[in-house]
Amino acid sequence: MRTHAQAAIIGGGVVGCSILYHLAKLGWTDVVLLERDELTSGSTWHAAANIHGLHDSTNISRIQHYTMNLYKELEAETGQGCGVFQPGSLYLAQTEDREHQLRLQAAKALYYGMNFYEIDRREAERLHPLVNLDGIRCIMFEPDGGNVDPSGVTNAYAAGARQKGAEIHRFTPVTSTVQQPDGSWIVETPKGIIRTEWLVNAAGLWGREVAALAGLDLPLIPTEHQYFVTETIAEIAAMDRRLPSVADRDGEYYLRQEGNGLLVGAYEKDVRFWAEHGTPPGFGHELFPDDLERIEDNMMRAIDRVPALGEAGIRRVINGPMIWSPDSNALFGPVPELKNYFCCNGIIPGFSQSGGLGLLAAEWMISGEPHLDMFAWDLARFGAWTDKAFTRARVGDQYANRFSIHFPNEERAAGRPARTRPAYQRQKQMGAVFGLNFGWEHPLWFAADPADAKETNGFTRQNWFEPVGAECHMLRQHAGIIDISNFAKYAIKGSGAADWLNSIFANTMPKTVGRSCLTPLIGVRGGIAGDFTVTRLADDEFMIIGSGMAERYHQRFFSAVPLPFGTTFESRTETLCGFNVAGPKSRAMLQQLTNASLATAEFPFMRSQRLILAGIVVVALRVSFTGDLGWELHCATGDQLRLYDALLEAGKAFNAGPVGSRALMSLRIEKGYGSWGREYSPEYWPQEVGLERLVKLEKDFLNKPAYLALKDNPPRERLSLIEVHDVTNADASGGEPVFLPDGTPVGRVTSGTYGYHVAKSLALAYLKDVTPGAEVDVMILGKPHRGTVLSEPPFDPAGERLRA
Repeated sequence: MRTHAQAAIIGGGVVGCSILYHLAKLGWTDVVLLERDELTSGSTWHAAANIHGLHDSTNISRIQHYTMNLYKELEAETGQGCGVFQPGSLYLAQTEDREHQLRLQAAKALYYGMNFYEIDRREAERLHPLVNLDGIRCIMFEPDGGNVDPSGVTNAYAAGARQKGAEIHRFTPVTSTVQQPDGSWIVETPKGIIRTEWLVNAAGLWGREVAALAGLDLPLIPTEHQYFVTETIAEIAAMDRRLPSVADRDGEYYLRQEGNGLLVGAYEKDVRFWAEHGTPPGFGHELFPDDLERIEDNMMRAIDRVPALGEAGIRRVINGPMIWSPDSNALFGPVPELKNYFCCNGIIPGFSQSGGLGLLAAEWMISGEPHLDMFAWDLARFGAWTDKAFTRARVGDQYANRFSIHFPNEERAAGRPARTRPAYQRQKQMGAVFGLNFGWEHPLWFAADPADAKETNGFTRQNWFEPVGAECHMLRQHAGIIDISNFAKYAIKGSGAADWLNSIFANTMPKTVGRSCLTPLIGVRGGIAGDFTVTRLADDEFMIIGSGMAERYHQRFFSAVPLPFGTTFESRTETLCGFNVAGPKSRAMLQQLTNASLATAEFPFMRSQRLILAGIVVVALRVSFTGDLGWELHCATGDQLRLYDALLEAGKAFNAGPVGSRALMSLRIEKGYGSWGREYSPEYWPQEVGLERLVKLEKDFLNKPAYLALKDNPPRERLSLIEVHDVTNADASGGEPVFLPDGTPVGRVTSGTYGYHVAKSLALAYLKDVTPGAEVDVMILGKPHRGTVLSEPPFDPAGERLRA
């Protein structure tokens, strides 16, 4: 066994073997995989191993498409069969919402060149004559859908890795992982010790136990999951081809051919957790006792859809464990608090995603960043607040609603509230409907009657459409008070503070006390890893404000540059709260609460001051994400409720009141402002999002060489604002493809909303070779809606109100 490696992977399931294969494929051949038992032990061996390409997330669709296409390449490369069956998949919609979802996916498939399209009932019955299609509104077909052999795929990855020089050691449990001062790891096993540059936790059911060896607590919990296989069905045995699988997600089951019978699995409402406090060390190829009564309702719906199923005997039942994260997405990426510790845990559709996960993991370790933005899977989306109670509640909800549609803007209640601030109860009493942001509860919108503070969900406009409109009109006409406490806040102090910040951020840091600047953070590949507001509070003190949900993600970048001696950097997100008071009457309203002049001459745009406001010390910044006249006010958390009450009381005389983040979305899109995680991403270059003017080449900054390598490249796409016409009941929400009227694909929506003040349905989108004034089709609800590309934002394009 090797004593040194570039990477040591713990876990010999399909994902661990894929990571090993892709590391070797990209050039790291000094890599080793350690498996406690036999390859495929745990969850891999008993998986149903279905494969499909489409997902509501564009980038997840991309990696699933890559994975599906990889298997036949693996077979040719290694000579190891993957047991690939691709008779196609039928996707059925029983409800209008499911039809909307499938039509959106079909539009995305057309845009990305994937195989997924609508067929009529006659063709569906020809493809699968056993399916009863009564009550079905819409049928989509994915010709490449199907299933694979779990053991075959895993061993193909292993064979390919070995051919490239990688080592695999079975029956080699890891007993200790110890980080060294240089960032490398010592991995101890009964067969010897390995010193490795990177340590990869792909331990599946034992991901928690392996993480604990490094002092980590991963938010994962296993559940039981059942499927069964029938005896031979005569109609299937008589066919000369394989039947497509059936995705009837409104029926909450999956179904495909297995041999000459059918395989049926379900995600039932009666969730059964397993091994909540730790996976038994001796568990490997065991199963749980059959318990088909738990999935009886799902089975009956499957029988209604495929009547032949009801006449067939059951040949075998598989009831085995799966391990879940709180949102059922992978826990993926380097651990921000540790150097060179990579996680890939909690993967549910492993055989649809294994190839893409392996590729992106290898890119991340070798190149420093994957080519796709995978924040939706980045383990940094969770923090210390993700405790066992929250994880258990969310996993239970995810399992029971595995096939439920996750609608745009939907906020699920399981496990909440996790974290609240002092104003939470007051906001609740006022009718706030809350969302979740990195564990924090924050107001989305306010119901006129607190008894109505509950929202509906769907692809069309919902019950919050009118209340959010009222908030937007209030702020644009008078003033509004927005809780922005969920923004990430940082304090940096010391004589080296300015130099350190200049070495991190692309813009030049403010040289004068009281000045602020906007700055991008450049990613490893030269894209936009973040956008921040930096304010100089004193000669040796700065305040940084960024995305709250990305706080742990950004920790990786802040840790990349050592702090100068005597300089401190700390998160103040928990100790500070904030409000944005904005609108044409915001100055007059706030002036009632302070003796300091808020006139433009004394307090111009992009300036800051420490003020006494309503008797409370605040840091006031003359900025506003609404695009209107306004101030951000940041105070100690202990003063939040007192400040909120004072603002609400002062606002009464000016017809001002509380405003939620749904309104903020509408207001910032009216102004054409982008947001991190939607418009700003490591995938996009500064010149594509209009931030190149904030990159100062006369100084050094983090990842400057990567930016220099692409700064002169013409934009592949440009961030643009579209007015969508003739919209009656739905607006773009993000992810909708954009086509020219002749059907040429030209872009995709990143954010969409109704602009209440400008009375327009709006969409921010990345467009390729499309100029202002051009007409395009935005695929809202999967159907073309004509739009016009705007030359400027419809609200205050010259910034007159912002700077008034």
